Amino acid sequence: MKIFYGVQGTGNGHITRARAMAPKLKAAGIDVTFLFTGRPWKHFFEMEAFGDFEWRDGLTFQTKNGSVQYIKTALTNPTFQFIRDVKELDLSGYDKVITDFEPVTAWAAKLRGIPTIGLGHQYAFGQDIPKAGANFIGTQVLKYFAPATIGLGIHWNHFHMPILPPLIETDAEMLPIQEGKIIVYLPFEDVNIVINLLKPFKKYQFYIYSPMAPHDGHEHHDHLHVRQLSRAGFQHDFANAAGVISNAGFELASESLHMGKKILAKPLHGQMEQQSNALALEVLQLGEVMQNLDAKVIETWLENSQPVRVRFPDVASAVVNWLLKDDGSQADNGWIDQLWQQTVKERL
Repeated sequence: MKIFYGVQGTGNGHITRARAMAPKLKAAGIDVTFLFTGRPWKHFFEMEAFGDFEWRDGLTFQTKNGSVQYIKTALTNPTFQFIRDVKELDLSGYDKVITDFEPVTAWAAKLRGIPTIGLGHQYAFGQDIPKAGANFIGTQVLKYFAPATIGLGIHWNHFHMPILPPLIETDAEMLPIQEGKIIVYLPFEDVNIVINLLKPFKKYQFYIYSPMAPHDGHEHHDHLHVRQLSRAGFQHDFANAAGVISNAGFELASESLHMGKKILAKPLHGQMEQQSNALALEVLQLGEVMQNLDAKVIETWLENSQPVRVRFPDVASAVVNWLLKDDGSQADNGWIDQLWQQTVKERL
């Protein structure tokens, strides 16, 4: 079997899902061509798992100080190049096409009448799930940004819908928790504002990962450790961290739940997905939320919040098995029900 697999690369969550899928697809003997878009080629790092992957500009969102800038997004995206890439993408010879909210692949398949499997968190929004921050633009983006024939949505709860549990690497090493160690991943926020926000909390050790992290020269504080983005470095620090302060992206929160780390999420303003994720964390009592960078909320969370652990099953292997058996129908959702029966939640 040959699969063409498009992955949106604006954030790291889509790539993380693809990392979980890649070895399972390879083990099943499936020949996969990955395509990544959404950020410059040079900003993709540690991509060995994907072999000789393809890249296009694609489309992405412009942000400033934790908010989506829709006008700037419309003005700066390479629209004509996107249309050209869609028209020129060769999908011939592939048995299946998958898109994780990747628009070049999705629209190239749609233009050619090729059935497409949408595998990702955004496809859960086609179901009746908690939603917040809904507006015309946000709703249209989720519907038309990367359309798929079949949507395999992913979320922290099924909400009585045919939705998969989170698709993560379930074999990550679990180390004893270092109390007071907090991972901070707020890539859409000004890193200097984050540093100043966390200076007073000297009882805790903060490991701040940011694409805007200075290589040197920032004011030094013993409890603040500012890091450039690095998958290996992040995993090392994440493994024994007690908690995570992050935007309300889906994948990092899923990994945090699986590893039993407490969560404080700050949703990206103007993005319906992140605002809905924040709402779901509160509704499901899986984490806490701050709408703005708020020292008082952080202090309360640091001192009082207790983690929840949700052990998720090996969803990647289940999806691969479904791909091997799928006849293009979504009629049989029994395998999804079995995955939720294997999901175990406990409050630590």
